[in-house]
Amino acid sequence: MTHPKPPLSEPVGQLFKAAFRDHPAGVSIVTATGPEGAVGLTASSVASVAVDPPTLAFSVTSGRSASHIAAAQTIVVHLVGAEQLDLARTFADPSAPRFTDSMDWEVLPTGEPLLKEAVWALRCEIIHRAPLGGSVLLAARVLDIRSNPSGSAPLVYHDREFHTVFRSVSAVA
Repeated sequence: MTHPKPPLSEPVGQLFKAAFRDHPAGVSIVTATGPEGAVGLTASSVASVAVDPPTLAFSVTSGRSASHIAAAQTIVVHLVGAEQLDLARTFADPSAPRFTDSMDWEVLPTGEPLLKEAVWALRCEIIHRAPLGGSVLLAARVLDIRSNPSGSAPLVYHDREFHTVFRSVSAVA
Protein backbone atom coordinates (compact mmCIF):
# COMPACT_ATOMS: atom_id res chain seq x y z
CA MET A 1 0.00 0.00 0.00
CA THR A 2 1.42 3.38 -0.96
CA HIS A 3 0.72 6.61 0.81
CA PRO A 4 0.68 9.91 -1.04
CA LYS A 5 3.42 12.26 0.02
CA PRO A 6 2.13 15.45 1.59
CA PRO A 7 3.36 18.66 -0.04
CA LEU A 8 6.13 20.50 1.76
CA SER A 9 4.77 23.29 3.86
CA GLU A 10 6.40 26.65 4.48
CA PRO A 11 7.43 25.58 8.00
CA VAL A 12 9.47 22.75 6.44
CA GLY A 13 11.37 25.31 4.36
CA GLN A 14 11.99 27.42 7.44
CA LEU A 15 13.10 24.36 9.42
CA PHE A 16 15.38 23.34 6.54
CA LYS A 17 17.14 26.71 6.73
CA ALA A 18 17.39 26.46 10.52
CA ALA A 19 18.81 22.94 10.33
CA PHE A 20 21.59 23.98 7.97
CA ARG A 21 22.32 27.19 9.89
CA ASP A 22 23.03 24.86 12.82
CA HIS A 23 25.25 22.56 10.71
CA PRO A 24 28.78 23.91 10.18
CA ALA A 25 30.21 23.81 6.67
CA GLY A 26 33.72 24.30 5.37
CA VAL A 27 34.48 27.58 3.62
CA SER A 28 35.87 27.68 0.08
CA ILE A 29 36.39 30.34 -2.54
CA VAL A 30 35.62 29.29 -6.11
CA THR A 31 37.24 31.22 -8.96
CA ALA A 32 37.00 31.14 -12.74
CA THR A 33 37.61 33.35 -15.72
CA GLY A 34 34.52 34.96 -17.20
CA PRO A 35 34.15 37.05 -20.35
CA GLU A 36 35.28 40.18 -18.45
CA GLY A 37 38.10 38.55 -16.47
CA ALA A 38 38.50 36.88 -13.09
CA VAL A 39 35.38 36.09 -11.03
CA GLY A 40 34.96 34.41 -7.67
CA LEU A 41 32.65 33.75 -4.77
CA THR A 42 32.68 32.24 -1.29
CA ALA A 43 30.97 28.85 -1.09
CA SER A 44 30.03 26.72 1.90
CA SER A 45 28.50 23.91 -0.16
CA VAL A 46 31.69 22.23 -1.45
CA ALA A 47 31.79 18.50 -0.74
CA SER A 48 33.99 15.64 -1.85
CA VAL A 49 32.04 13.14 -3.95
CA ALA A 50 34.50 10.50 -5.15
CA VAL A 51 38.19 9.64 -4.91
CA ASP A 52 38.51 7.77 -8.21
CA PRO A 53 38.24 9.91 -10.20
CA PRO A 54 38.66 12.74 -7.67
CA THR A 55 35.38 14.64 -7.86
CA LEU A 56 33.74 17.38 -5.84
CA ALA A 57 30.38 19.12 -5.97
CA PHE A 58 28.96 22.49 -4.92
CA SER A 59 26.06 24.75 -5.75
CA VAL A 60 25.78 28.36 -6.85
CA THR A 61 22.77 30.65 -6.85
CA SER A 62 22.26 33.91 -8.68
CA GLY A 63 24.67 36.73 -9.42
CA ARG A 64 27.30 37.67 -11.95
CA SER A 65 30.10 35.58 -10.44
CA ALA A 66 27.83 32.57 -9.92
CA SER A 67 26.59 32.60 -13.51
CA HIS A 68 30.14 32.84 -14.89
CA ILE A 69 31.34 30.04 -12.62
CA ALA A 70 28.39 27.85 -13.61
CA ALA A 71 29.22 28.43 -17.29
CA ALA A 72 32.98 27.92 -16.98
CA GLN A 73 34.74 24.83 -18.27
CA THR A 74 37.40 24.95 -15.54
CA ILE A 75 37.51 26.48 -12.06
CA VAL A 76 39.72 26.59 -8.99
CA VAL A 77 38.24 25.63 -5.62
CA HIS A 78 40.27 27.18 -2.81
CA LEU A 79 39.89 25.57 0.61
CA VAL A 80 40.66 28.33 3.09
CA GLY A 81 41.68 28.49 6.71
CA ALA A 82 41.17 31.01 9.49
CA GLU A 83 44.06 33.12 8.18
CA GLN A 84 42.04 33.77 5.02
CA LEU A 85 38.98 35.13 6.87
CA ASP A 86 39.22 38.56 5.22
CA LEU A 87 39.50 36.93 1.81
CA ALA A 88 36.41 34.78 2.50
CA ARG A 89 34.47 37.86 3.61
CA THR A 90 35.54 39.79 0.50
CA PHE A 91 34.39 37.04 -1.87
CA ALA A 92 31.12 36.62 0.10
CA ASP A 93 30.19 40.29 -0.45
CA PRO A 94 28.86 40.80 -4.00
CA SER A 95 29.77 44.50 -3.90
CA ALA A 96 33.34 44.05 -2.63
CA PRO A 97 36.21 44.56 -5.07
CA ARG A 98 37.87 41.26 -5.92
CA PHE A 99 41.19 40.43 -7.54
CA THR A 100 42.73 43.74 -6.52
CA ASP A 101 46.45 44.53 -6.61
CA SER A 102 46.60 44.07 -2.83
CA MET A 103 45.44 40.43 -3.08
CA ASP A 104 48.06 37.75 -3.60
CA TRP A 105 46.73 36.10 -6.78
CA GLU A 106 47.84 35.13 -10.25
CA VAL A 107 46.42 33.70 -13.44
CA LEU A 108 47.48 30.10 -13.96
CA PRO A 109 48.97 29.10 -17.33
CA THR A 110 45.63 27.32 -17.94
CA GLY A 111 43.74 30.63 -17.46
CA GLU A 112 42.08 30.32 -14.05
CA PRO A 113 42.69 32.78 -11.20
CA LEU A 114 44.63 31.29 -8.27
CA LEU A 115 44.48 32.80 -4.77
CA LYS A 116 47.98 32.06 -3.47
CA GLU A 117 47.01 32.34 0.22
CA ALA A 118 44.60 29.37 0.13
CA VAL A 119 45.58 26.31 2.15
CA TRP A 120 44.50 24.07 -0.76
CA ALA A 121 43.73 24.93 -4.38
CA LEU A 122 41.99 22.32 -6.53
CA ARG A 123 41.90 23.06 -10.27
CA CYS A 124 38.83 21.33 -11.67
CA GLU A 125 36.92 20.66 -14.87
CA ILE A 126 33.16 20.98 -14.53
CA ILE A 127 31.65 17.70 -15.72
CA HIS A 128 27.98 18.12 -14.81
CA ARG A 129 25.49 20.94 -14.25
CA ALA A 130 22.04 20.33 -12.75
CA PRO A 131 19.56 23.18 -12.21
CA LEU A 132 17.77 22.70 -8.88
CA GLY A 133 15.28 25.33 -7.75
CA GLY A 134 17.07 28.67 -7.81
CA SER A 135 20.52 27.03 -7.75
CA VAL A 136 22.79 25.08 -10.06
CA LEU A 137 24.53 22.00 -8.69
CA LEU A 138 27.97 21.57 -10.24
CA ALA A 139 30.09 18.43 -10.23
CA ALA A 140 33.76 18.88 -11.05
CA ARG A 141 36.65 16.49 -11.64
CA VAL A 142 39.86 17.53 -9.91
CA LEU A 143 42.72 17.95 -12.40
CA ASP A 144 45.46 19.36 -10.19
CA ILE A 145 46.00 20.17 -6.51
CA ARG A 146 48.32 22.69 -4.88
CA SER A 147 48.89 22.92 -1.16
CA ASN A 148 50.12 25.77 0.98
CA PRO A 149 50.46 24.26 4.45
CA SER A 150 50.04 27.03 6.97
CA GLY A 151 48.93 25.27 10.14
CA SER A 152 45.86 27.48 9.99
CA ALA A 153 42.71 26.22 11.68
CA PRO A 154 39.94 25.35 9.22
CA LEU A 155 37.44 28.11 8.51
CA VAL A 156 33.77 27.10 8.77
CA TYR A 157 30.45 28.82 8.29
CA HIS A 158 27.90 28.30 11.07
CA ASP A 159 24.75 30.21 11.95
CA ARG A 160 25.47 32.94 9.38
CA GLU A 161 28.97 33.64 10.75
CA PHE A 162 32.53 32.50 10.11
CA HIS A 163 34.23 30.42 12.81
CA THR A 164 37.40 28.40 13.26
CA VAL A 165 37.68 24.76 14.18
CA PHE A 166 40.35 23.53 16.51
CA ARG A 167 41.60 20.02 16.06
CA SER A 168 40.48 17.56 18.71
CA VAL A 169 42.87 15.12 20.35
CA SER A 170 40.16 13.06 22.04
CA ALA A 171 38.54 10.07 20.45
CA VAL A 172 34.81 9.55 20.33
CA ALA A 173 33.90 6.43 22.25
